[in-house]
This record gives sequence, structure tokens and C-alpha cells, in this order.
Amino acid sequence: MKIKTIAAAAAAVAVLAGCNQQQQADNNAPASAAKQASNGNVVRIGSANPLTGPFAHWGHDADNGVKLAVDEANAAGLTLDGKKVSFEVQSEDDQADPKAATQVAQRFVDAGVVAVVGHLTSGAAIPASRIYHDAGIPMVAGSVTSPKFTQQGYNNTFRIIANDLQQGQALAKFAVGELKLKNIAIIDDRTTYGQGLADDFAKAVEAAGGKVVKREYTTNTATDFMAILTSLKAAKPELLFYGGMDAQAGPLLKQMRKLGLTARFMGADGVNTAEFIKLAGSDAEGAYASSAGASKELMPGFADFNSKYKAKFGSEIQAYAPYTYDAARVLIEAMKRANSADPKKFLPEIAKTQLQGVTGSIAFEPNGDVKNGTVTLYQLQNGAWKGVTPAANVAASAAQ
Repeated sequence: MKIKTIAAAAAAVAVLAGCNQQQQADNNAPASAAKQASNGNVVRIGSANPLTGPFAHWGHDADNGVKLAVDEANAAGLTLDGKKVSFEVQSEDDQADPKAATQVAQRFVDAGVVAVVGHLTSGAAIPASRIYHDAGIPMVAGSVTSPKFTQQGYNNTFRIIANDLQQGQALAKFAVGELKLKNIAIIDDRTTYGQGLADDFAKAVEAAGGKVVKREYTTNTATDFMAILTSLKAAKPELLFYGGMDAQAGPLLKQMRKLGLTARFMGADGVNTAEFIKLAGSDAEGAYASSAGASKELMPGFADFNSKYKAKFGSEIQAYAPYTYDAARVLIEAMKRANSADPKKFLPEIAKTQLQGVTGSIAFEPNGDVKNGTVTLYQLQNGAWKGVTPAANVAASAAQ
């Protein structure tokens, strides 16, 4: 996550420290997860998401993707190392909060999960990733977009979605190059996701020949934006870019129009939701957003997945269920190739992944980023998100 978040490059000291920790973990990884894998026939996979609070609609959607993949694996039957196994999903609520996320991570370690899908947001995933790394537990993210996530030097972190550096660049190039908007204001929510995304967008705007005329900040719990919008109004921006999630973006846009700000509105994948349309109402019409992946229409397996999802959960897909479904499949397929649910044995197989998933072809760069990441740009037209051309489905290398 959606939820995602960004900085340029990890500091050299942090990278070196991560490499040293990686070497230590490779040699002395705790045995709790491996022990669980060899105890009985139940293989436990952790699913970490915000299941309460303003981002719960994202979290349950992502959790459902994992559950669907596990249900299908159990229905097909799987034997590992001569034993018939069944998979079990342990779902935990990290509240999209860094502190809660580390507590969830420790619960997973203590429970002996063999792998984790998640966390939903970058701000939660990055601090939790160190705990999984130290415990030798693989982590595959379906929505974490901060470049920092795969810049830590950990061998156990993977993502199957493009990153925010790519999103920021694609959005800025579209705003300045295609829409011909030069004077741009930026607001972000100060989260890892929102601030990092806004930083990369701002750099790309300047590089494309645009100008950031005003930069303001809010929080991911704010509801009143009138003060910062008033300060922006005097700068007369042609576009307002918001780095953050739909829970704030919707009310922000409504208050923007109430104040008489006519600038166009743009966000990234945190805004590209049905919830944003609901919160912003008619003011949402014409807004721009992105997704760190292919459009649903171009996902090779989306139609079939969508039917299965609706039949099982009785609801529409919010955003990341196809990605978490594929993330869980990546883990299960790695176990099959290793003929083991022992993380020490199947972790090396994750890096070798060559999977045709719902979201597309999945393979990984050496740092754990997905190869050939794709960014899709959208505009809200007649109450629905529609891919825009010519910048829709902008492919870029995910290696950073």
C-alpha cells in the first residue's frame, strides 16, 4: 500500500549494516519457523494488513487474496517431503502502524509461520521486515511500493509490484509533458509512503520542466484541510498532487472545491480506489491517479480471478487482492520446488521464481524487486477509473 511509501537510495551505512545482518541471519537463522514446518502437516502463512481503522477496506481485500490462494492450494492437495500438508492463513491486524507492525511480526515469529504476505503499507512493512529477516522468514509484498523496502540488503524481502520512484516519475511526466501543467502544488501525509512518493514526484516535476510552487504537509488521520488549502490558493497551482491514501484524499478534494480551488487533482495508487470516489463524490470527477501494476483489463488472469473472488467473498476487489493472491502463490510454488516448507530450504527458490500470475509474469531482480514493473495511469470519468493514453501502462525496470 496501497499502502505504501519513498526515498532515493538507502544510506551506505544502512546497506552495509543490512548486508552484515543478512550474512549473520544466513548462518544463524532462528529455527522457530523451520521447526513449525516440520511439526505435523499444517503449514502456516502470515497475512499482515490493517484490518481495522480507515484503511481496513484495503486490508481485508489484501487478506482475501491470500486466503483464496491458500484455499485453492489446499483443494489441489500438496505433498512436501513425503507428507500431505495443508496451509493455514494467520491473519493479523497491523493497523497500518509501524509499532503495531513490529508486534505483529514478533507474533508471527513466535507462532512459527513459515512465510509472510504483506504488510500492506510501506510504513508498516519496512520496520517489520527486519524482524522477519533476523528470523529467516521470507516476506513477499503485494502492495509495498517504497524503494526503501528492497534497499535494505535483506535476502528475504520481495515485492510483485512496481515502486514509488516509478510511480512518481510516470505521474510527473504525464502531468508536465502530456497535460502541459507547469505550476504544481504538493501535499503529503508525512508517512513513509506519502512523503516518499511526494518527494519523488517533486523531483520528477522539476526534471520535466515543471515548477513546485507550494509544498504542504498533513497527517494520515487528518480531516480538516482548509488551512493548508488556503495557503496553497495564493500560489495559483494548475495541479494539486496528494501523496497519501484515499481516506484523506477524498475529503481533501471536496474541501479544495469548496474553497474555490479549480486546480486539477492527482494522486497515486493510494487514491485509485472506489472509496476515494465515495468520499469525494461528484468532486472526484476528472481526478488522476496511478497503480503500481497493469490495469485490470490487461492483467492476464483478472477475469477468472475476479469471478472467483466475488463468488467467495461476495464483494468487489478494492485494489491489491490480485497481488497478494500472486504473492501467496509465489511462496507455495517455491515450497513445491524445494519439496519443503522449511524457510531455509524454500527461500532460495523464491529468487528463482518464473510464474505466470493473475497480475502478469513474475520474476525478481537480485534485490527482490519485481522485474519489468509497470505503472498504469488513470482518470476518473463518469464515476469510474479509466486508463488514460498515451501514458497508460508505462513499463519500467524495477531494479533500483
